[in-house]
Amino acid sequence: MPEAASRLQSFAEQLLGAPLPMRIRAWDGSQAGPPGAPTLVVRNRRALRRLLWKPGELGLARAWVAGDLDIEGDFYAALDHLSGLVWNRGEDARSLAEALREPGVRAAVRGLVRMAGLPVPPAPPREEVARRRRGLHTKRTDKRAVSHHYDVGNDFYEVVLGPSMVYSCAYWETAEGGDTLEDAQRDKLELVCRKLALMPGRRLLDVGCGWGSLAIHAAREHGVHVVGVTLSQEQAAYARKRVAEEGLADRVEIRVQDYRDVTDAPFDAVSSVGMAEHVGSEQYLTYARDLYALLKPGGRLLNHQIARRPHADEDAYSLDGFIDAYVFPDGELAPLGTTVTQLERAGFEVRDVEPIREHYALTLRRWVANLEADWTRALDLTSPGRARVWRLYMAASALAFERNRLGVNQILAVRSLEAGGSGMPLRARTWN
Repeated sequence: MPEAASRLQSFAEQLLGAPLPMRIRAWDGSQAGPPGAPTLVVRNRRALRRLLWKPGELGLARAWVAGDLDIEGDFYAALDHLSGLVWNRGEDARSLAEALREPGVRAAVRGLVRMAGLPVPPAPPREEVARRRRGLHTKRTDKRAVSHHYDVGNDFYEVVLGPSMVYSCAYWETAEGGDTLEDAQRDKLELVCRKLALMPGRRLLDVGCGWGSLAIHAAREHGVHVVGVTLSQEQAAYARKRVAEEGLADRVEIRVQDYRDVTDAPFDAVSSVGMAEHVGSEQYLTYARDLYALLKPGGRLLNHQIARRPHADEDAYSLDGFIDAYVFPDGELAPLGTTVTQLERAGFEVRDVEPIREHYALTLRRWVANLEADWTRALDLTSPGRARVWRLYMAASALAFERNRLGVNQILAVRSLEAGGSGMPLRARTWN
């Protein structure tokens, strides 16, 4: 009987309809595939059962998180190969039902079933979130989703993010990313503050304030009074401690509060950095209108948000299974044009859009390097499955930004004065 790795390689190529550009090592120690290529390690037959019961991305994700699959060699190259074969084959890729019409594919599936052993679906890893009906985005479900993503331990995030504790893309000087992560994150915070024209005596609302880095920078460097809101109890506790240590408690207030419950308007400026992805398409216009209402006439909004490429059929869009089940439950991404339209419908005048997707790729690679460099401590701080989720999520996301499958944009918008004035400089990108 052929060794397991050779059989797996043959089955995979029949199913994918393409050569497998990776090496395979199976549970019996056998190997197959191109020498020197990244190696997909299939540790046990349970990995096959996961793929058979949930073909495609979710089955692969479950096997990865559970440790049934691993990758040796160049992690990014391996993910790039897999994304081309499985995750990002495009809207014209054949469906499983279409593929199963082919005799060779049906034979490959039968072979995998025989190799997999017991015909019992393995339980999902405990890190997986139970699937829910989409589109709800109530205050309760949003709080639960945010807690899943952020309340995994501040110490774990310190490993990943480093001293800056900023969980959004940094702003780099060069494409080589020669500056430190902390310097690039400081530059991003400063960029946001300059775009919002922050100065002493003004009030800033930081929606989704995270661990307080932007609030602290704005108060310390620009003299503003800041209200930061988050739905994460752990983030809020950490941010309040940092605020107190900086001696800024008289200028920065951190609340565990939904942005929809903020009542002490008006504010001179609103920042929303990496938060709008949690809002959802059905609630996005409400989100935009709420932020508009919280601003003074002439006030500015800085909306920093990940964007996806538009689909031919937008109604068919859904967040990919891995992200929804393990990373951002109920999160949704929108094309840039959709976001701009919704902000304009809410009454905003959009004054500037700065695409910074390459910056996010550089940032994610630094976060992955931080995690890998302190992997043993990360495992002590959270579950092995959770650490594997973050490594896969961040590395795959870096590739998505590099390949222009994802983007991220800083959108600067203003609530114009009643007579139409914007209070903006005549020359673009002269923020103060």
